[in-house]
Amino acid sequence: MMRAREIVLYTRPDCHLCELAEQMLEMAGVVWHRVDIESDLDLLRKFGLRVPVLYRPDSGRELFWPFNAESVLEFAEHAG
Repeated sequence: MMRAREIVLYTRPDCHLCELAEQMLEMAGVVWHRVDIESDLDLLRKFGLRVPVLYRPDSGRELFWPFNAESVLEFAEHAG
């Protein structure tokens, strides 16, 4: 079960930008987990090549690449 402030990172295999996003989340100390969009046809259709994408289940907000460490922290801290 996800905690209210947990972040979902939508990724694809062999995605260099996704690896950078993972590093930003780790450095920010954010609770997160990875979801490979290729394992879900609906997600694959929705995001295609537009990964990485951060998602807040508690608010339904999405943050699309490009983002930086500061915007990751802001996204994680504000349900907005």
